[in-house]
Amino acid sequence: MTDEPSDRFSEEKSAYTVRGADQPDLDAGIAAIRGVVRTLPVRPGVYRMLDTKGDVLYVGKARALRNRVTSYTQVPRLTKRLQRMVAQTRSMQIVTTNTEAEALLLEAQLIKRYRPPYNVLLRDDKSFPFILLREDHDFPRVQLHRGARRAKGQYYGPFASAGSVRTTLTALQKLFLLRSCTDSFFANRSRPCLLYQIRRCSAPCVGRIDKVGYAELVGDAKEFLAGRSIKVQAKLGALMSAAAAAMDYELAAVYRDRLRALTFIQGTQTIQAEGLGDADVFALACKGGTMCIQAFFIRGGQNWGHRSFFPAHTNDVPEEEVLTSFLTQFYAEVPPPKLVLLDRTLGEAELLSEALSARAERRVGLKVPRRGDQARMIAQAQRNAEEELDRRLAETSTQAQNLRAIADLFELEGPPQRIEVYDNSHVMGTNAVGAMIVAGPEGFRKNGYRKFNIRREETVPGDDFAMMREVISRRFARLEKEDPDRSRGDWPDLLLIDGGKGQISSVCEVLEDAGVHDVPVVGVSKGPDRNAGREIFHLPGGREVTLPLNSPVLFYLQRLRDEAHRFAIGAHRQKRAKSMASSPLDEVPGIGPSRKRALLMHFGTARAVKGAALEDLEKVPGISRTMARGIYDYFHPRG
Repeated sequence: MTDEPSDRFSEEKSAYTVRGADQPDLDAGIAAIRGVVRTLPVRPGVYRMLDTKGDVLYVGKARALRNRVTSYTQVPRLTKRLQRMVAQTRSMQIVTTNTEAEALLLEAQLIKRYRPPYNVLLRDDKSFPFILLREDHDFPRVQLHRGARRAKGQYYGPFASAGSVRTTLTALQKLFLLRSCTDSFFANRSRPCLLYQIRRCSAPCVGRIDKVGYAELVGDAKEFLAGRSIKVQAKLGALMSAAAAAMDYELAAVYRDRLRALTFIQGTQTIQAEGLGDADVFALACKGGTMCIQAFFIRGGQNWGHRSFFPAHTNDVPEEEVLTSFLTQFYAEVPPPKLVLLDRTLGEAELLSEALSARAERRVGLKVPRRGDQARMIAQAQRNAEEELDRRLAETSTQAQNLRAIADLFELEGPPQRIEVYDNSHVMGTNAVGAMIVAGPEGFRKNGYRKFNIRREETVPGDDFAMMREVISRRFARLEKEDPDRSRGDWPDLLLIDGGKGQISSVCEVLEDAGVHDVPVVGVSKGPDRNAGREIFHLPGGREVTLPLNSPVLFYLQRLRDEAHRFAIGAHRQKRAKSMASSPLDEVPGIGPSRKRALLMHFGTARAVKGAALEDLEKVPGISRTMARGIYDYFHPRG
């Protein structure tokens, strides 16, 4: 997503910006807003409220911009939350649109782009997985897909999780014997792979099935994914009967196994989803100021899984407004189905339906069912939302207790809101990486995880202390640059370091040099014989703390340490795999993929290229004399 609105909103738009005073008070905010109101038209659009640094505080849409923005100057009618927002506002940016539906879509785009602190936010911002049936090959491949849909083919989804996709992909392999291998793997096969042996692929790579037969399998798969599995079932049953009548019992057994797989999938995916076609189901539960939205994804009458969402920044926001904002952000990335089932009536239901229909380029209906199967599906979603919310509240309560206990244990000013945990990983100093994970009251914040490639020349390979010094110095140098006044909440309340006294001393030296004196540091080392459960916690000054083996705080700190260890090892393995796949030719100036391919095709290996004579290099197709001389000189530098 870009900073500017899409072409859809490019017609008849204009922007206004006014700067207010620098003092963070309500009067200055109101003055800045009033300065904008004087120039606003009475037409649809989107407004952004900005603070003194130009950061976006809030994104809103309006049917009549002048009326909506004027309401922010009427302080007695504002909630405390909105009063705080107005007090921080120093400028505004306005974009006009042709319709309110366009404004609603643009608002969702900008919220996902800027993630303002006063907007309701869809906390889980991961892309949803789809099944992609590619159509750019004679023998289409079925695969899991995330991200932009650029490849040519049919997309089926969204699925609630990658696990749901893999379950369906396994079913497709068993039912329709479609290939899942890459095109390069497919092109280089000389005999069937293991999937053919276990009857999960028809082996088109070696001619065990022709194009016509494979196209028929692809057609059956499309029927199944479109919800017409009864038709596929009848066809498989007829083929099984025909094979049995012809006394080809081995083939009949194959069709029997495919029928069993289809029956199993029908039993697991069509629970309470029959007759719904393509629909999404949403229900909201609220307790103690925390909200949970449960979503069910129904495609072709099949239940493709469900997911729980916990929107952020929902304090003092009505439930109806939270659900509306959630839906606009959710469908900014996910194509909406024909029908959206809700557990409550929304005040802007018609507007939301119009906006979603414009996005999908077909009619999208919003419905609150009162009876029948659809009402039962809503009741199931409500029940799931309440149960997930109870679990989240129980976890949050336990988390809060652990954070309070950590504050008492390490003598902090209060329960830490942001804990950063650091670890290093390398093998004999090679492919060294540092890793940082982040945790807080809501659990792990995976969007805050960072990995550091150890690259400074003064960092001796294998020196864990030097590696930790580099990681911490780079981390806090960036913090000082990006958040010098600590207003963004990116500064940690506690540093946990995987290591003992030496690691703590290294970190404290770096913080001292950086002028950071108020960030507590604790080291975590294994106890005698490196036994888990007997960890020693090292504090600056040499003080050590141990905890009972059954202490909940110990389990929590172990979990933080283990998560950092897992993330560091994963980053190291990725870097090691990348280095193993690299070639000396990658470092030669002027050698791109095409020339690299030509050299390897001619000589066979990079080592042979390195040892080749100049005359041999000049014979390679696509390699000029000048380039051959450059390659030769690179591998044979003159003294």
